[in-house]
Amino acid sequence: MAKWQKQTLRMAKDHVWKSSPGYQILVLDKGAARIDIPEGWVVAPGDRCLEVRDQPSPDDRCLIQLSVFPQIEGMDFSQMPIGSFFEHILQGGETEVLSRSPLHEERRKDLEFVWCETRYIDPEEKREACTRNCFARRVGIHVVISFSNWPEDVEEFTPAWEELLRSLRVGEFNDPKTGWRIR
Repeated sequence: MAKWQKQTLRMAKDHVWKSSPGYQILVLDKGAARIDIPEGWVVAPGDRCLEVRDQPSPDDRCLIQLSVFPQIEGMDFSQMPIGSFFEHILQGGETEVLSRSPLHEERRKDLEFVWCETRYIDPEEKREACTRNCFARRVGIHVVISFSNWPEDVEEFTPAWEELLRSLRVGEFNDPKTGWRIR
């Protein structure tokens, strides 16, 4: 497992960090990725990602998994269409897919991301599950996000998914105490 370190810092009086009411800011790898998550959700290292749960396991009903991939020396993926790249990532696997939504692509200046929702049979629970997967990239940094819950909980957790997408930032390295951009 990758090295993981959680750090809680006292904010400077003039800090500019902002999140929507009821949410808190989660920054990965000093700004390689940033999202807002509901206050009180549990953050912990996963097998090969960072995991965020609405409640401690095994009582959780929603799981967010985030992975950050820095630019690979000598590789430039910027000219590869993000939708095609994402569709290729989604192929394969042994999970029984029931349905998959069309791709939703978005661009904000030089941040681009694509996401879709997949309904499938959870191999452990042997019942239908729902995952929204997002692939984002900016300045050579790639972020993969999975947002999983049960179909009966989709409506409840959709606002958290929408806030995650709204707040998504990639490759914005800020001073952790002030939020001011590091040049």
